[in-house]
Amino acid sequence: MRFARRIATTAAVVSASISATAGLAIAGTGSTAGTAVTSRYVALGDSYASGSGLSGQQDSQCARSNRSYPALLALVYKSSFKNATCTGATTRSIWNHQGSKPPQANSLSADTTLVTLTIGGNDIGFSEIIATCISGATNNRNGNPCEKYYGDQLRQRIEKLSPRIGAVLQDIKRRSPRARVLLVGYPSLLPANGADCKWESVPFAKGDIPYLDRTVFQLNEMLRQQAAWNSTTYVDLYTATKGADMCQPANKRFIEPVMPLGAKSAHPNLTGHVMMTAFIKRTIG
Repeated sequence: MRFARRIATTAAVVSASISATAGLAIAGTGSTAGTAVTSRYVALGDSYASGSGLSGQQDSQCARSNRSYPALLALVYKSSFKNATCTGATTRSIWNHQGSKPPQANSLSADTTLVTLTIGGNDIGFSEIIATCISGATNNRNGNPCEKYYGDQLRQRIEKLSPRIGAVLQDIKRRSPRARVLLVGYPSLLPANGADCKWESVPFAKGDIPYLDRTVFQLNEMLRQQAAWNSTTYVDLYTATKGADMCQPANKRFIEPVMPLGAKSAHPNLTGHVMMTAFIKRTIG
């Protein structure tokens, strides 16, 4: 967390300029010059990569922001950049149209040198889970109605998703055999207990918050395992963002609270994307 705190402090004082955001906040994490590895970059994934809820939106259908971690990485490295990320994307979106958008894998080519991928949350039903847990907590704020409702279902969804993640990674490597591939995990969304969470902004039952935190951890552990099995670099944002979840004060959190409902609900804020950029950059080396 020391590295994350340093990045968060830096991000808090950057100007509204996107170049200043990238240049100042990533300072101290190594050279910002482009390399052979970063010269031709393709970003794949869902709203945690597209920048849902951020300013600087460039594609309303996919909620792509020029302040998302892929856009910031491309800016820092001065990469040739293709951004295929899209809110609502699942593993199916890698190979199939998502609305009018082509399959994300179409952005890959034999000369791609860097690929980041954030995927899986929508496959297990992030939005549905949030809605269900809010509904269940309405008359049971101190219990664990969501855990009782789902039982072992979410763990089973993660297990079912696992081979699909492997298939996505294998296909990326087939299409872009020269690329460095990074599977970017999900940040820590909630604390280990609900003591710091306020009902007005995070309307989950107190007993469900540990359950939901464990679910995000389990999803990330599956992603980590698939990365290892498929010779892919895993980026552990869950550990890096512990203590900066949606229940923390505005000046400390990387994740926005659920309420008020909107595009930014339960998604990384600008500070979060700056931190993610710096951490991914440090992983690339």
